[in-house]
Amino acid sequence: MDSALILTTIAILVLMILSGFFSGSETALTAASRPRMHRLLNQGDKRAEAVHTLWERKERLIGAILLGNNLVNILASALATSLLISLVGEAGVAYATLLMTALVLIFSEVLPKTLALYHADRFALFVARPIQVVVLLLSPVVQVVQWFVALVLRSVGAGPSSESDAERWEEELRGAIDLHQGEDDEEVRHEREMMRSILDLADVEVADIMVHRRNVLTINVDEKPEDLMQLVMNSPYTRLPLWRQTPENIVGVLHVKALFRAVQAAEGDVSSLDVMAIAGKPWFIPDSTDLLSQLQAFRARKEHIAIVVDEYGEMLGIVTLEDILEEIVGDISDETDIGVEGVDLLQDGTAIVAGTVTIRDLNRRCDWRLPDEEASTIAGLVLHEARLIPDVGQTFSFHGFRFEILGRQRNQITLLKITPLSDEEKEAETATS
Repeated sequence: MDSALILTTIAILVLMILSGFFSGSETALTAASRPRMHRLLNQGDKRAEAVHTLWERKERLIGAILLGNNLVNILASALATSLLISLVGEAGVAYATLLMTALVLIFSEVLPKTLALYHADRFALFVARPIQVVVLLLSPVVQVVQWFVALVLRSVGAGPSSESDAERWEEELRGAIDLHQGEDDEEVRHEREMMRSILDLADVEVADIMVHRRNVLTINVDEKPEDLMQLVMNSPYTRLPLWRQTPENIVGVLHVKALFRAVQAAEGDVSSLDVMAIAGKPWFIPDSTDLLSQLQAFRARKEHIAIVVDEYGEMLGIVTLEDILEEIVGDISDETDIGVEGVDLLQDGTAIVAGTVTIRDLNRRCDWRLPDEEASTIAGLVLHEARLIPDVGQTFSFHGFRFEILGRQRNQITLLKITPLSDEEKEAETATS
């Protein structure tokens, strides 16, 4: 009898250890870092490969772990009940319930799960191969259980989500970026904006970042070579669109280096230069092209400038490789850049903003969340929301901000004062909208 009690006690202890193993494995394999496992996989770590294999069929993994955990817990409870009944009689049922609840909760659930949370990656690598064996052994039963569960879920309209894995991982990555912290708040904010901008490249069109045609420096190809040379020398740009008859009729793109080489070949005699012979062909792109595609096209064609046109073929502006890179890293300035009116942040959080500043640049600079779906510039956003061309001094409140018109030139808003609303003002705005 004594030996039977000892064997039963040992069996209960073994089952509790197995229960802790299953509980910790479940937590570790769900909490382990996917990027870190992917890096280890690329380095040839076989354990990381096992983790990735388990992740590929996560429903089967969870089903096998839960099945194994429930089997050992139920068996351990049954053995403990039988053991205590033999020792103290019918009261052993109550004693077994209390004792096993405490032991399972502490040593088979909380303790291993906490340990797995503290060391998720190492724990996942350690248990991956044993769990693979468990999944293989319990696979037939798990498949039947999964089929039944899927049938029940579909019957109540709670089937699998239509959201793709790519969308889910992108949202997870965006969440990780938002949680990124560091000692230098300004540097960390800039890093977060850079990472967000990379993810947004495929969602932003060139029309949102292009230089509008009214701000593009172009040159009449029919200018006298001497005058054209002087215009080039006074320009801060290395690539200049050439037009003929009308400024919207772009016929070429002149690279300053090519012009200088031609002048050198002509031994300084600019009067005989044929500008069209040294200019490159213009590259026209639709305004709906997304930045990711355009960046890849710039790399493939080894070009740095493109002419943006609308659906009717009319020139809207230009976009350069530098414009796209600035969307990622922020403003890139050198000694030849012309200073432009932009954003002036005041001590109270208010911003004095030029109407031509893009919403994306303003959000990046001030860490705001103004929508840019309906307009690309801050002036365009005010026009869209106000449904009129406002006068100087008018104010509007929307999207959690107050917009005061400070400057207007003809029908164009040139300067605004933007003030974040207080919580009370936001509630009042919501109530009146």
